[in-house]
Amino acid sequence: MQDSASEHTFLTDSFELPPQQTRLQEFWIQLRKNRLALMGLVIFLVFFVIALTGRLLTFGTSPLLDPSMVRLQEKLRPPLSRPNMESLLPEEMPPMGVYLLGTDELGRDVFARMLQGAWVSLSVGFVAVGIAVFIGILLGGLAGYYGQNPIRVGEVLIAVLVIWMALGWGKLSTLILVVLALAAVAIAAALVVQRDSDSRGLLHVFSAHFLSVDMVITGLIDIMLCFPSFFLILTVVALLPASIYNIMIVIGITSWMGAARFVRAEFLSLREQDFVAAARALGVPDWRIIFRHMVPNAIAPVLVSATIGIAGAILTEAGLSFLGFGVPPPDATWGNILSDGKNYLFDAPWLTFIPGIAILVVVLSFNLFGEGLRDILNPKLRERH
Repeated sequence: MQDSASEHTFLTDSFELPPQQTRLQEFWIQLRKNRLALMGLVIFLVFFVIALTGRLLTFGTSPLLDPSMVRLQEKLRPPLSRPNMESLLPEEMPPMGVYLLGTDELGRDVFARMLQGAWVSLSVGFVAVGIAVFIGILLGGLAGYYGQNPIRVGEVLIAVLVIWMALGWGKLSTLILVVLALAAVAIAAALVVQRDSDSRGLLHVFSAHFLSVDMVITGLIDIMLCFPSFFLILTVVALLPASIYNIMIVIGITSWMGAARFVRAEFLSLREQDFVAAARALGVPDWRIIFRHMVPNAIAPVLVSATIGIAGAILTEAGLSFLGFGVPPPDATWGNILSDGKNYLFDAPWLTFIPGIAILVVVLSFNLFGEGLRDILNPKLRERH
């Protein structure tokens, strides 16, 4: 008996399962194996801390580092140069007693302007990508889950009338707006009557099938992809008032196509899975199936797309600011610092190299981290590392 007990103990110890790892622990283990992705994450965290520091030090009525303070007598000073004590007022002295990154053509502290530009780049990148991801998940989810559902002629007419009223609000007369609203209500009533009856008269025209939901959304995606994104953004920004919020919105609403395609592809696969069929059989509402069961399982490729999209948004904002269509002065961005420095490329090369290298490093870090996320979240690609 003692021998069989010891043999049982030996077998139990030999075949003991390893402790189960959480998703976060598994993610961290895979991330440490990918050195480039880990380096990208570290650079991103450093950039995040610098941007928050810039927000605290360079914004407000009396900032500690004033990026808009003009010192003409101190213009084009090289990095690490000390200020001229005799020509500056006490309030014009740099807080650290040295110009860490030099000054520009107006004597403004480049270090303070770079800190402010870091916050602008971070906020534009995250807000624009947030808008793009929201639109992408919404439209991609509709195309993937309700893709086979038809859209009726009456529904298309109602949408056209509503958009017409929205665009003409404040421009069209009240009578025309009332007529458009009554027409939309009449078409909606016709759709309800046609649904409850089998009549074949004029009302049947409004309930005729036009296109499927998937065809409409994929067609919209294809149309948006036909336009060169940067020139489309440039055209829209040129027509709108100069504002950081307009830039965020415009970049967001012109960058959602990739996320929509990823979500649509994932939804087309997930809607045929057993857990979705079981949820439908239990009478779970569609919105709960979509947001509780399907979106969490479809979010992995969207995260990869969003991470790389942040780099694209930062690069787009820098390009717009370089061309003079970005954030208006006196706010500093890396793009307009680079634009101001191009006129002094030989006299003050730091005005070009410092923001250029910053844009390069930050965009590269987001791309490396995004590529690493793709390898980590896709089990088929883990064998590389």
